[in-house]
Amino acid sequence: MRRVLSVILPASNEEAYIGACLDALLASDPVPGGAEVIVVSNGSRDATAAVARQRQAAAAAAGWRLEVLDLAEGGKPGALNAGDAAARGALRAYLDADVIVSPPLMKALVAALGGDQPLYAGGTPVIPKPRSEVTRAYARFWQRLPFNRSAAPGYGLFAVNGAGRARWAEFPAIISDDTFVRLQFAPGERVQVAPTYLWPMVEGFAALTRVRRRQDAGVREIATLWPDLPAREGKARLGKAALARLALADPVGFAVYAAVTLAVRLRRQSGGWTRGR
Repeated sequence: MRRVLSVILPASNEEAYIGACLDALLASDPVPGGAEVIVVSNGSRDATAAVARQRQAAAAAAGWRLEVLDLAEGGKPGALNAGDAAARGALRAYLDADVIVSPPLMKALVAALGGDQPLYAGGTPVIPKPRSEVTRAYARFWQRLPFNRSAAPGYGLFAVNGAGRARWAEFPAIISDDTFVRLQFAPGERVQVAPTYLWPMVEGFAALTRVRRRQDAGVREIATLWPDLPAREGKARLGKAALARLALADPVGFAVYAAVTLAVRLRRQSGGWTRGR
């Protein structure tokens, strides 16, 4: 396969977000080898696919190939697999529909994924200022936890080279595709580049609890199905002393984070889809 960058963009009922996501992506600095984006609208009941197709002319002008797949059946793993099947490039990036990339990010990811060894890469995530005070406090504390200080945490956007993509076959039907892929790689195989992307958090206590419950369920699912994978996480442990320092530095943030954690533990994940921010 050619060393084209293929960006796979699954989207379900993302009419309100996907236009801005694509506009930012198509405004990227020129990508060596060329680039394409494959939007996979899955189970959408809104104008997600139509909004994406409206960017065809802009994509051509920017030197990108834009393909829009409109699947009747919802489900992110199926959308990711459909996008992979349509992709023409050896380099793959997987992008959420509410993410806004900075212009140099795609070019930097391609540069980081050079060589024949399996590699995983990500940009530097930035959480735009939330509207609600609860989410602002939660985000402020959450960003200081060890996982978010590790290299290429991968939420909202991750990329792999051809050898890296060979680490797994199809995306399995699980909750947390990003965690599954990240744990295919040892810490030394993960690279974080400096250019940023915007990754929004959901607003309000109830929404934070729903998303956190789903995230925790996804981690437990992976540990059950692939018991060896969590050992590859490589993040620093958060001991009691370190947690106490974080709590003293931001007591309000700690209180909100602890309240969400408690709410999650009191009521485990029920069925249904939750937006995975």
